[in-house]
Amino acid sequence: NVEGGHGSRVIRDNKTHRDWNGIHYKTGMSAKNVGAQKLSMNVATIPPGGVAYAHIHVGFELMLYILQGNVRHEYGPGLQHTIDNSAGDFIFIEPDVPHEVTNLSDSEDVIAVVARSDASEWENIIPYDMNSKS
Repeated sequence: NVEGGHGSRVIRDNKTHRDWNGIHYKTGMSAKNVGAQKLSMNVATIPPGGVAYAHIHVGFELMLYILQGNVRHEYGPGLQHTIDNSAGDFIFIEPDVPHEVTNLSDSEDVIAVVARSDASEWENIIPYDMNSKS
C-alpha cells in the first residue's frame, strides 16, 4: 500500500506486518517497499509482560521513541547494564551492542517508533549468545 512517487512515498497501513522475537511490527518503510537506501522505520509493539530477547543490530544504529508504556533495557556484554524507559523517552543504541527489552507492565502494551540506519531492516539482526565474551 505504498502511494506517491517522484521523490516521496506514503504508507497508510496500520496492520501488523511481522512478528519477531516477541515484538509485533506494523508495516514500515525500508528498501523493500519504498526503495530506501540508508534508513528503515516502523512501529513496534511489545505485549504486556513480553520480552524482545537479547539480540544485536550488526553494523547499524537504532533509535526509538517510546509512545506508550514502560520498558527495561538490559544491554552491553552479558547484558550487565540496565535502564528503564517510559513514554516520551528517546533511546539510541549503537551498532553491535547486545540488548534485551522487557515490557514492565502486565496489562499495557509498549508502543515505540523504531528507526534504523539499515534499509534492509531485518537482515542484520542476530540473536545474542549470553555465553559470548563480547
